[in-house]
Amino acid sequence: MLRQISHFWLRHIHPRLAPLIATTGIVGLISCLLILFVLANLAEEVLEREAFAFDTTFLLWLHQFANPSLDNLMLFITNIGNPRTVVTVAAVTVLLLWWRRYREEAKVFVLACLGAFILNTELKLFFSKPRPELWHQLISEKSFSFPSGHALGSMVLYGFIAYLLAIHYPKLSRVIYSLVVTLIAAIGISRLYLGVHWPTDIIAGYGVGFLWLMTCITMLKLQRLRQLK
Repeated sequence: MLRQISHFWLRHIHPRLAPLIATTGIVGLISCLLILFVLANLAEEVLEREAFAFDTTFLLWLHQFANPSLDNLMLFITNIGNPRTVVTVAAVTVLLLWWRRYREEAKVFVLACLGAFILNTELKLFFSKPRPELWHQLISEKSFSFPSGHALGSMVLYGFIAYLLAIHYPKLSRVIYSLVVTLIAAIGISRLYLGVHWPTDIIAGYGVGFLWLMTCITMLKLQRLRQLK
């Protein structure tokens, strides 16, 4: 029995997974599987309309630090993830990639951005989770809450840009990734500070965004491998 399973794996499954493992790595695959597990559990609870106790507790704890200076800072940070800013950054990035003749990168980048928009829109409509209303908010949001579009969009947009920059400037890759991770985290925190999202919304947004980002990066890597053959 074990010999048959081993033979089946080596003959049919391994040849198909080998390129995927080579491009994402074992750690990347395990990370994606763990994120999928967390997202599945969150989605199940949201669909069953179960409340997460720490959602309210964390938001109320965070709100105690609110002050005018932090208000202005968080409003500025959250604007970096707003649709108008995101569309502008995405458009400029595509134009620069096309101008520098990085055509494959530009195409996959466009796919990544469109995919993130579709995922965010459809998931919000599917789960239809209301936003928190725990205090008077500085901004008004009319769409549903789960998952966070700012978290999902910033993960895909700025994460993909960081990946492209790190490829072309490998010596600065650590600095690039550190800055972008800080930016993405700050955008998520700003949404919590402003009280327009639950913590689970941010977690789900990051999770979905990361999975989609990894999918697009893997597609780009596989495309490059095919061109080298």
